[in-house]
Amino acid sequence: GKLGRYPPWPGKIVNPPKDLKKPRGKKCFFVKFFGTEDHAWIKVEQLKPYHPHKEEMIKINKGKRFQQAVDAVEEFLRKTKGKDQASSHNSTEEKNRRNSSEERGKQSAGEEKRRASLSEGKVKKGTGEGKKRVSSVSSERGSKSPLKRAQDQSPRKRGRPPKDEKDLTIPESSTVKRVMTGTVAGFKWPPSVSEPVKDSDPHFHHFLLSQTEKPAVCYQAITKKLKVCEEETGSTSIQAADSTAVNGSITPTDKKIGFLGLGLMGSGIVSNLLKMGHTVTVWNRTAEKCDLFIQEGARLGRTPAEVVSTCDITFACVSDPKAAKDLVLGPSGVLQGIRPGKCYVDMSTVDADTVTELAQVIVSRGGRFLEAPVSGNQQLSNDGMLVILAAGDRGLYEDCSSCFQAMGKTSFFLGEVGNAAKMMLIVNMVQGSFMATIAEGLTLAQVTGQSQQTLLDILNQGQLASIFLDQKCQNILQGNFKPDFYLKYIQKDLRLAIALGDSVNHPTPMAAAANEVYKRAKALDQSDNDMSAVYRAYIH
Repeated sequence: GKLGRYPPWPGKIVNPPKDLKKPRGKKCFFVKFFGTEDHAWIKVEQLKPYHPHKEEMIKINKGKRFQQAVDAVEEFLRKTKGKDQASSHNSTEEKNRRNSSEERGKQSAGEEKRRASLSEGKVKKGTGEGKKRVSSVSSERGSKSPLKRAQDQSPRKRGRPPKDEKDLTIPESSTVKRVMTGTVAGFKWPPSVSEPVKDSDPHFHHFLLSQTEKPAVCYQAITKKLKVCEEETGSTSIQAADSTAVNGSITPTDKKIGFLGLGLMGSGIVSNLLKMGHTVTVWNRTAEKCDLFIQEGARLGRTPAEVVSTCDITFACVSDPKAAKDLVLGPSGVLQGIRPGKCYVDMSTVDADTVTELAQVIVSRGGRFLEAPVSGNQQLSNDGMLVILAAGDRGLYEDCSSCFQAMGKTSFFLGEVGNAAKMMLIVNMVQGSFMATIAEGLTLAQVTGQSQQTLLDILNQGQLASIFLDQKCQNILQGNFKPDFYLKYIQKDLRLAIALGDSVNHPTPMAAAANEVYKRAKALDQSDNDMSAVYRAYIH
């Protein structure tokens, strides 16, 4: 792919979900990656034993997420070792294990022999393949996990979870540690599944809102080429493919992409679109922001209308409802470039009325419209790890597949235009209110003589622990309010969320209280600082 080979990454072989068929062609295993809880089909030649290659991996990978993955492996090994010491590890158990392995082999001799030979080829050379695989597990990690033990008690075909299993956990099929070293194998879908989203990244979450009348949404986990499928019932199922720390090999769409708005979010998005090989034309109100992207290979558009008229799909990411309307309806705006077949994707966080109005005018000119606001911040945008909430033209959503994979880790399709705007405002309402509460707690600790650092340490040990909590508290403790998410924009989102509540007579007292604190922070000149600068509204 555009990024070359994957870095080596620690993982373990597990059973795939029962609905997920194995790829044809190259022999491969279903691998769960440590530190990310992601999964993928990996070719057998790309797997290596963990311990012999551990030091080599650590030298290659210096990133924080990789270190977390290694820590997760070591913790897993420690836990398993503890279980081994607690359990009786006698020859009878070993015999039972081997018998169970042989019994499975009798049930599905061809498949078992094939899988065992794959494992044997990489772990240890010799005979007795089925037994060898299990004993190598034993030698490295001792007794089996409860999931492994439960599988061995019945001659069920390998790779399938128990029929009565109700939860979404994926049972372990092997506890041999492996290292991922190459690109992920391709995956052919069975004919029963309808048209796939083209050129999908195997590490990208993909969610589609169920269109059934039932309130419960149906999930189906998949891990390779992402599908948008209509089941026989006519409902659209949600399907997901897990992401890893590094976006996989994405085949970029051959459609010409336009992008309007190079702010905190837009800049990272465009950078990732270019990295993944997309053809991108950019425009920004202040043209000098385009220079960096021109150097990276982007083309320059003189006006929004010109970008839309020369591109197949044009994305926009601007600050608020007024900016979104001006961009479309203003002089030399988007609308002037729209003609039948042109596509417009608005990624701005605005209210449902605004996005519905824009959709109507675009569609009235024969254009196709998708709203796709994003949840995240500048860092997540730069990392290509945004969460995309989309609604509107379903076909356009599918056409945007490679773009969404380049810029995000997850996308949700939420149905008709307006749904994504509402959901985005609710998400940011929760986030903004939580940020104000964090600031309130830290300042109360300070004025009552308590250590703010100790408060953070306590919170990080409890159920509220999160990356968001830790980062925002660190901002406050260090007095670093460099914007990752502008304070003025979270206040705008709170204001719009409160208006959304007003429109349906739903009380939003927490958001209303938080909004007042952000307004105070804006009065104290904190608009262009990070949202964590709401802390300063509490300082007497």
